[in-house]
Amino acid sequence: MKVLIIKDNRYLLHEMGPFHPESPRRLETIYRHLEDLKGPFEYAEGELVKEEELLSVHDYHYVEYMASTRGKYVQLDPDTSTCPHTYEVALLAVGGLLKAIDGVLSGDFSSAFALIRPPGHHAENNRAMGFCFFNNVAIGAKYAQRKCGLKRVLIVDWDLHHGNGTQKAFWTDPSVLYFSVHQYPYYPGTGHFQEIGAGEGKGFTVNCPLRVGHDDLDYANIFRHHLKPIALSFAPELILVSAGFDPYCRDPLGGMKITERGFARLCDILVDISEKTGAPLVFALEGGYHPEGLAKSVVEVLKRLGGELSFDQKQCEEEEDKAFSRVAPLLSTFQEVLKPYWEFEK
Repeated sequence: MKVLIIKDNRYLLHEMGPFHPESPRRLETIYRHLEDLKGPFEYAEGELVKEEELLSVHDYHYVEYMASTRGKYVQLDPDTSTCPHTYEVALLAVGGLLKAIDGVLSGDFSSAFALIRPPGHHAENNRAMGFCFFNNVAIGAKYAQRKCGLKRVLIVDWDLHHGNGTQKAFWTDPSVLYFSVHQYPYYPGTGHFQEIGAGEGKGFTVNCPLRVGHDDLDYANIFRHHLKPIALSFAPELILVSAGFDPYCRDPLGGMKITERGFARLCDILVDISEKTGAPLVFALEGGYHPEGLAKSVVEVLKRLGGELSFDQKQCEEEEDKAFSRVAPLLSTFQEVLKPYWEFEK
């Protein structure tokens, strides 16, 4: 169960201002907590992605514009700006995720976690937004398909915010299933449950918009009773996780109640899906703005990937079953629009 961790101090060079929530302190805190992590973990640094890889998702003129920001401070939207190092760090973020994907698809690692920044799931074809410049996970999915001929990639996005950029990238593409659970209505305003894709991709976008206040048990029930049946039917060959930790109970930007253990439990369900389908798991860091909570949550997920943290499956499911009524009406609503495309448990 060797687990690859992408860790690189160059990710700390990207700065968007002294009071910006997406700060180097996020990774500094995670890296400090990793010092006490024991287990089957191997570390690797990121590497600069070739610019042509970006073109699988992003417009040529946008990539050229981003390259022109090298060495400059540029305000791209009210929340998103560059510093002199940002362009190279963004290339390192994509490259770090691609290295993680190579690691699992080669069979050298059972899973991987790319501890990268800047995040990516808001970045659209020709637009930086929401702290994101290039869509790391979307580029990663395209890369895996092109390099290894994968026919089915599952992207699971548990960030507090909907991944509008990732959704757009695969809106009509049935080879990539995009599943998102997110706070709604909230930034960026997308991710209604009726947004299910178009054309051949209809049914392959799955959105679970939630009001504030949902906790570990609610999220676990959504993963067990909504994500899992869809994922097993889809039978992915690779699972990419947009792992944002801003649903954490103390996150300053969020309104959810997920604990460190709750994130580990979501990972546990994803490991189960991975084992049943044979699809390796690759996590990519997205949001999460309570540095200590972020770091502790990442470590708990890594422990689960490394086999150290084990759950009593029966006990977990009994606790979740008792709380199922809280999300049952939501799941009924979500599943009604997807019944033409997926089968759900009665």
